Amino acid sequence: MLIHPQINPIALQLGPLAVHWYGLTYLAAFALFMFLGIRRLKHPPFATITGPGAWSRRDVEDILFMGVMGVVLGGRIGYCLFYKPLYYLAHPLEIFAVWQGGMSFHGGMLGVIAAMIWFAHSRGKPWLQVADFVAPCVPTGLAAGRVGNFINGELWGRLSSPDLPWGMVFRGAGDLPRHPSQVYQFLGEGLLLFVLLWLYARKERKQGEVAAAFLLGYGVFRFVAEFFREPDDFLGILSLGMSMGQWLCVPMIVGGIGLWWWAQRSSIIYKK
Repeated sequence: MLIHPQINPIALQLGPLAVHWYGLTYLAAFALFMFLGIRRLKHPPFATITGPGAWSRRDVEDILFMGVMGVVLGGRIGYCLFYKPLYYLAHPLEIFAVWQGGMSFHGGMLGVIAAMIWFAHSRGKPWLQVADFVAPCVPTGLAAGRVGNFINGELWGRLSSPDLPWGMVFRGAGDLPRHPSQVYQFLGEGLLLFVLLWLYARKERKQGEVAAAFLLGYGVFRFVAEFFREPDDFLGILSLGMSMGQWLCVPMIVGGIGLWWWAQRSSIIYKK
């Protein structure tokens, strides 16, 4: 049995300015996206597209900026709508109190999809081509976010067997060992999903297949991880014994399968 290390959430204090580890993980996520996006420009079909639809470093920078806006706005609005709709309906001004915490990945994903559609329309690019470009660059950012969750000792797992070698006691969660679900998600929907998608996107694919693989892959990894993650205390386990996170993964999985089916019928192929 392990004890969660009590890491100071503040990484650096400069007078009244406090730099939090969680903020640094966000910066790491954005830097990784920029690095991978530039590498992605060398992959087909993006390296061979010419004319008005050609891809450039400026496109990566603009997608990142729009994506950040989509993550922040979508993540906050999604949390308010998916997790505490009645509370925020009664306290609408607290929607803007982001410093109190409360972000939803699924809401952030919808925000990013809206940002990609906006970007695609403004640049005259097929939005599925934009989604295929972005998808392999996302999981490393998700992994960075789970590192922040672990440092903060939040979003811990469900109770584990006392014999589990990596069972961990989290402060504020009682004295019994729990699954370090942040680590599971870091490894699954973060690193493993990144490796699989990055390799998958390097081969010949039809338009929409890479985005479909992300939706399906993340949905499955997150759905499984939710069996080890403690549900939100104000929601608990919902119908069919599933958590809110699992219910929100269901449309992702269905959407991924549907997009995959559509892509198989498409004649647009990305080649090496």
